[in-house]
Amino acid sequence: MGQDEGFDGAKLALFIGAKLAVILRDDYPGLPFAGYWDLPGGGREGDETPLDCALRECHEELGLTVSRDAVTWRQRFTEDGQVKWFFVAEQPVRVAEDVIFGNEGQRWALMSPDEFLAHPKAVPAFQARLRLFLNSEGV
Repeated sequence: MGQDEGFDGAKLALFIGAKLAVILRDDYPGLPFAGYWDLPGGGREGDETPLDCALRECHEELGLTVSRDAVTWRQRFTEDGQVKWFFVAEQPVRVAEDVIFGNEGQRWALMSPDEFLAHPKAVPAFQARLRLFLNSEGV
């Protein structure tokens, strides 16, 4: 099985300038991490690749079309028996003007990596993955 097969979902840490695009999750009862700050991404659809999944979800959630060339880092994780991918992409600051917030979540914002890492209501797994990326970059 190739590395793109057999995965369940993907997330994208999207840097717009020096800040991360984050989404405040809905706060419905029973929703995992309800009311927490999250990153664009979600579950696999059909036979898409992990990167296709992350980029599609980013487009659905933020209205942004991020090119494959903008992706600078990727890592595969196993979480509760499921395979998840984590990608990092960079876009210029002006892209923030193009965001069209979708219908998942309460709102979106730009947050510094330090703010996200320290936030008591950021999804912990994505804090850990972002920290791994930042440490690998020597930041």
